[in-house]
Amino acid sequence: MIRSVIRRLPQVVWLRAAFTRPFSAAAVPAPNTEPDIHFNKIFINNEWHDAVSKKTFPSINPATGEVICQVAEGDKADVDKAVIAAQEAFKFGSPWRRMNASDRGVLINRLADLIERDRAYLASLETLDNGKPYTMSYAVDLELVVKCLRYYAGWADKTHGKTIPIDGDYFSYTRHEPVGVCGQVIPWNFPLLMQAWKLGPALATGNVVVMKVAEQTPLTALYVASLIKEAGFPPGVVNIIPGYGPTAGAAISSHMDVDKVAFTGSTEVGHIIQKASGTSNLKKVTLELGGKSPNIIFSDADMSTAVEQAHFALFFNQGQCCCAGSRTFVEESIYNEFVERSIERAKSRVVGNPFDPNTEQGPQIDEEQFQKILNYISSGKREGAKLLCGGGVAADRGYFIQPTVFGDVHDNMVIAKEEIFGPVMQIMKFKTIEEVLERANNTKYGLAAAVFTRDIDKANYMSQGLRAGTVWVNCYDVFGAQSPFGGYKASGVGRELGEYSLEEYTEVKTVTIKVPQKNS
Repeated sequence: MIRSVIRRLPQVVWLRAAFTRPFSAAAVPAPNTEPDIHFNKIFINNEWHDAVSKKTFPSINPATGEVICQVAEGDKADVDKAVIAAQEAFKFGSPWRRMNASDRGVLINRLADLIERDRAYLASLETLDNGKPYTMSYAVDLELVVKCLRYYAGWADKTHGKTIPIDGDYFSYTRHEPVGVCGQVIPWNFPLLMQAWKLGPALATGNVVVMKVAEQTPLTALYVASLIKEAGFPPGVVNIIPGYGPTAGAAISSHMDVDKVAFTGSTEVGHIIQKASGTSNLKKVTLELGGKSPNIIFSDADMSTAVEQAHFALFFNQGQCCCAGSRTFVEESIYNEFVERSIERAKSRVVGNPFDPNTEQGPQIDEEQFQKILNYISSGKREGAKLLCGGGVAADRGYFIQPTVFGDVHDNMVIAKEEIFGPVMQIMKFKTIEEVLERANNTKYGLAAAVFTRDIDKANYMSQGLRAGTVWVNCYDVFGAQSPFGGYKASGVGRELGEYSLEEYTEVKTVTIKVPQKNS
């Protein structure tokens, strides 16, 4: 999800993610390929617990398919315990409720400091558990985690209400109050970063959290839990439960004492969470869901930039990005050249050991996703798309898939309609601006889109016409904590990041007081 271009310059990786600066090889410390596992239990009330059921599940290294360790498997009983702890921490008059807003900011900044202190360890652990290249874990994910937390630390004492000039002898004002107990369910593709996206605004506005982390990638979130305690957050303010969606996740979304749920993941599960909210206590919901984002290349675009950006838009993070540019529309007059150069770039992509500094692409997250992607590749071939490179398994163990490019893709093909979430590029041809705008919007999704052109009028026309929460022009996956992110249509509800996300974690209370006499 993060802008990160790897240029093949000796010993230099250029990473752009709402920042632009070079990272030399020396700036990224050597990874620990066998990091110790310090925490594998449930974190409730600043203490570590076995699951009530005593069950565990394995956390798997996707590069090898081997078990890293066993992790406590939280379910409804553990969610109930966590919610009780969170409610206690949120009681009127509690230390957390009485804490100065600026001091909340100090705690969030302290957490950022601790993450920065342990950055190399966390990056190694993220790569072990998730499979993404270590260089990306360290220089992109951890960089943005720290930036996100520091951004929201700054907001802690800057969210406030207004005084209202109501008619009559009254004094009326608003308070922006925390929602309360926030259930947060985060995905496996960016475990640390999605944790920061959720915790930052929730804690800045004074809420308490019960977080369910993905069963595929629980380890870094649990380590961050230990840092939350070390930073000095009161017990019960943050509670973290590893477990499965149908049990622990469902318990959060249907819990009568959870005031809000925030979820990042598939549109299918988003429907379930929205329904659970409606049939329980009508809790507030924010959803950041799937996408099938159009990336539109006009004939006047800079070809080299467009090819590299389109490659990055699709293949970054093993293609496991909700906003991946997974429908590449190319204007007819440059289609053949673009396809040839995209094939060349895909064939040169380095797939392998995620701890190797030269690796661009690691394994897919697990066996289920691995097989799902291979099935989509088979579907593309069956439906008549032209397989131009890749299409197979890339290693004899682990969940590695070759960078794959399809040409002659038509809009009605399954690979052009459904979210693949893997390293499979689909390139489609268009003739006119009106045609491509209509085709780009002809999807149930609306998370992101991009336009490559030198013509400012085309850029403005398309950015206004595209039905998507984010539109990039001559770039892709540029993110910053300051800018909101979220989707139209089936890609979600609400916004994360930026000032906009604070609204998702606050309630507006109006207070009106009778006064003897009001004066202007």
